[in-house]
Amino acid sequence: MNRNEARVIIMTILYQIFMYQNNNIAYETDEVIKENLSVDNEFVKTIVNGVLDKKNELFKIANEHLKDWKISRLGLTDQAILCVGLYELLYTDTPEVVAINEAVELAKKYSDDKVKNMINGVLDKVYHEKIV
Repeated sequence: MNRNEARVIIMTILYQIFMYQNNNIAYETDEVIKENLSVDNEFVKTIVNGVLDKKNELFKIANEHLKDWKISRLGLTDQAILCVGLYELLYTDTPEVVAINEAVELAKKYSDDKVKNMINGVLDKVYHEKIV
């Protein structure tokens, strides 16, 4: 499995977990990961657990950079994509350009153009703040 394929699985797992959280449904993160992975993958586990660990901070950062929107107004898929992009941009050694591009590519495939542009805008702003 390459990283592109792994990110689709990460997005799916996070979508599922965000849905459980919003509906107060009990879940075990490791079980949700296992349900979506046919082969053990450290990258998937690391990103999923990292996003969940930093979720409040990621939502706060997203809200600070969304114009006239809140992340809670986005669909769960869009929230997952944005969180993965932010997490990779801020907390991993993934090159910044790759983190942004991968999130935008996911958004092109799974979101509409307006949301894709919002995700790109947020990640671009965070990137430029990071390099200053």
